[in-house]
Amino acid sequence: MPELGFHVVRIAVFVFVLFTAVAYLTLFERRVIGRIHARIGPNRVGPMGLLQPLADAIKLLTKEDVMPVTADRALYLIAPAVSLFAAIAAFAVIPLGPTVPVAGVEVPLVVADLPVSLLYLVGVSSLGVYGLVLGGWSSGSKYSLLGGLRGAAQVVSYELVVGLALVGVVMIAGSLSLRDIVEAQFNSVPFVLLQPLGFLLYTVGAFAEVNRAPFDLPEAESELVAGYHTEYSGFRFAMFYMAEYMNMITVSALAATLFLGGWWGPFLPGPHWLVLKMIAFLFGFVWVRATIPRLRYDQLMRFSWSVLLPLGLINLAVTAVAVVALG
Repeated sequence: MPELGFHVVRIAVFVFVLFTAVAYLTLFERRVIGRIHARIGPNRVGPMGLLQPLADAIKLLTKEDVMPVTADRALYLIAPAVSLFAAIAAFAVIPLGPTVPVAGVEVPLVVADLPVSLLYLVGVSSLGVYGLVLGGWSSGSKYSLLGGLRGAAQVVSYELVVGLALVGVVMIAGSLSLRDIVEAQFNSVPFVLLQPLGFLLYTVGAFAEVNRAPFDLPEAESELVAGYHTEYSGFRFAMFYMAEYMNMITVSALAATLFLGGWWGPFLPGPHWLVLKMIAFLFGFVWVRATIPRLRYDQLMRFSWSVLLPLGLINLAVTAVAVVALG
């Protein structure tokens, strides 16, 4: 029982930190975009606007939850929960740092340290698109249906590119464990130096997988109102909203873990290095959103299958030859 209580507390802390990070990522994005657009951004609620996420949460929780009469009730209600659950579960295997002693007990800074954690993460993160498809189809709206179909096609196209980028890292590290991959970089160099093309492919694919500009075609306000979540409001809209930002945090943490050395740094290793690398990657998400226009849908699909996929295969072949030759 004490061991069970320990795990429950660790998971509760993990969930609290993740939701807090999501809340303040929204504030971070709004403030950074405000500066890029030569305006201030939210700064009224609390000192320096630090309570703005709380105000947004209260607003969403107290708004009326409207359901279209043409909606499939069961699927309409479950779709946001599917997306949010997949986003939370995906982050559970990312190691935030080395084990730390707490009251004489070595505590791993990860919820589930699996020997095939990378495989688990790829599988669980793929489930999030089911929430988009179910939400788009069950809403009974043409705009929502088109957004859901776009999301499914986009994930299928760009997940293949991300998978090819990840295979190169696995071949070099010789393991599917994220902790082993971090240790392998400590014993050599950050894998971004060995896999620069793989890192570029992963970055582009990550933008597309989390439906962020310039790949936000499943939402595409100028074409589809709000895409797959057009008919959602209140807390259910907030669940989709939180899932998107959780996915941003997950892909940023995965990029830092696989390519940038994880929690290792030039001085004292620890979670602070991983957080700094994640913030740099998240800043890229915000910067791109504020500066690059949305692609057309045919451009998005052609870019994946005609450009990124061949580059991914070339990178994989070159990595395989190098690993065998130097192995």
